Amino acid sequence: MSSKITIIGAGSVGSTIAYTLSNESIASEIVMIDINKNKLEGEVMDIAQGTGFRDPVSIIAGDYEDAKDSDIVIITSGVARKPGQSRIELVQTNVDILKSITPEIVKAAPKALYIIVSNPVDIITYVFTKISGLPENQIIGSGTLLDTLRLRSNISATFGIAQKNIHAYVFGEHGDSSFIPWSRAKISGSSYDDYVEFMKNKGKISETPDKEEILNYVQKSGGKIIANKGATFYAVSASVCKLCSLLLSAFNSITTVSSMMHGEYGIDDVCISTLALIGPNGIEGKVPVKLTDEEIEKLRASANKLKDVIAQIQI
Repeated sequence: MSSKITIIGAGSVGSTIAYTLSNESIASEIVMIDINKNKLEGEVMDIAQGTGFRDPVSIIAGDYEDAKDSDIVIITSGVARKPGQSRIELVQTNVDILKSITPEIVKAAPKALYIIVSNPVDIITYVFTKISGLPENQIIGSGTLLDTLRLRSNISATFGIAQKNIHAYVFGEHGDSSFIPWSRAKISGSSYDDYVEFMKNKGKISETPDKEEILNYVQKSGGKIIANKGATFYAVSASVCKLCSLLLSAFNSITTVSSMMHGEYGIDDVCISTLALIGPNGIEGKVPVKLTDEEIEKLRASANKLKDVIAQIQI
């Protein structure tokens, strides 16, 4: 596959994405950009020296002009929360970083598809949508794609079933107000609840899994990983690289990503994750999945939480 992908940010997430891409046949050119030139050059050297076992790939430490003709630009720039720093202060810091980056990268790569990974991803995606001047279809927040991976990992381990057979998703904010629309969860052609009964009847499980415990696992996984090892980057890299492959495919796919809402489920003017149709033209639109009244209320509550934060920042 001949494609060019630019990654803004050479921290743990950006570098792991570049490394993962370097081991797959997704990109033939990878450009990494970071304000810390020494770290950037070190990361590029380390990654490039391990590519001798695959088809040739170009990996460079570049500047914004090197992003010209990129098919995809991945934005990972931002800082982690410091001791004593409020969530709003962190949001504003990362929004300000985005505001400094956006004019430069959009000028260099105006036709690229943009994947926003920087946290808080829904708010950063919203701000980028507002300030970039790009068509909305070109802007995709990684959203709850990682949360969905965590959910499927949990269900797979519980039932001993391959993750490719699990069609369950996490909607809402990439954060504590996310939720699982269980009414839409399926394992192949079976509803989740019917499959639970099947597993119990087969003696594979003795009790019905607690749905709140599963949601808690999804929501708290990131925090637990950070507490144990300092950062999360492998699973988010896997999800972003999969997203790249979907955007570069010949056909559209459906997955959970964050994008601007325009009245879907009664929600407007906020970026949040529901199922979206994505492909070589970016986001084609939100898939109108029928939710229960309770699930719609959870989605709206998640959207309102994000709007409360947006109201407190300077865009």
